[in-house]
Amino acid sequence: MSTLIDIVLPVFLVIGFGYLVRWRRMLDDDAIDGLMRFAQSVAIPCLLFLAIARLDLSAEFDGALLGSFYTGAITGFLAGLLGARLLFGRPWPDAVAFGFVSLFSNSLLLGLPITERAFGADALAGNYAIISIHAPICYAIGITAMEIARAQGAGPLDTIRQIVRAMASNMLVLAIAAGFVVNLLHVPMPGVLVEALSLVGRAALPTALFALGGVLYRYRPEGDLRIVSYLCVISLVVHPAITWGLGRAFNLEVDQFRSAIITAASAPGINAYIFANLYGVGKRVAATTVLVGTGLSILTVWAWLALLAAAGF
Repeated sequence: MSTLIDIVLPVFLVIGFGYLVRWRRMLDDDAIDGLMRFAQSVAIPCLLFLAIARLDLSAEFDGALLGSFYTGAITGFLAGLLGARLLFGRPWPDAVAFGFVSLFSNSLLLGLPITERAFGADALAGNYAIISIHAPICYAIGITAMEIARAQGAGPLDTIRQIVRAMASNMLVLAIAAGFVVNLLHVPMPGVLVEALSLVGRAALPTALFALGGVLYRYRPEGDLRIVSYLCVISLVVHPAITWGLGRAFNLEVDQFRSAIITAASAPGINAYIFANLYGVGKRVAATTVLVGTGLSILTVWAWLALLAAAGF
């Protein structure tokens, strides 16, 4: 119970505070959107740039770590896609959107702060390694599958161009790429610049969590709750369970194992709704799953933390 109170609840209380402030109309949707844009386009890119620039790539870019996490994520995508099509009879474009929901865990807004609160800032290297390729991999899978599902004759070259455009316009991807350049080329950074970026980066997680609460206020639990429940089980149980099994089989280091499990156990991210909205399919189910999954993850993340402690991690 102390884990729930000391580690998990503070993160969700910040989300709840954002929800409450929007509900009581202390801030309107434009203000909430402005906070989220600041977090996603400025503060989080600063945080990720510094983290990747200073990351020990040879030590942290471990194939076993990334394989454990992304095997679970891609399995979740396939389970969400095929389940939506074969079990619930939804059209292929809807099925792809639902697969993306169970693919894109909230690695930034939930995985990072919960890991930091549970194990300290020094335990985040594995999180950053996962996050550094998270958006490119997930969007490449989602966009490619959606273009195939829509079958509009765009052709492989147009599909590749669509993927590249999506990546090139994403500030998170650009910040991560810049961090890799600085890291690999050993580009020196003035101390005053590092300190300035650090100041902005420290605002990233609390601002994003607060804004996430305001964004979630807009959505109501509606749509097909059977599909929502199915996607929540995949995201909150199946993905981390697969990551756990592979992580133990690959004998991951303690910090890597913790990072992989907590990131895998995070609820679907708001990007799941953004992806569905981009293509105009499955929006209600995607929004509802983000909302319900975020609420349920209060208990499921607590359970995974308890399992980590029981297993000696």
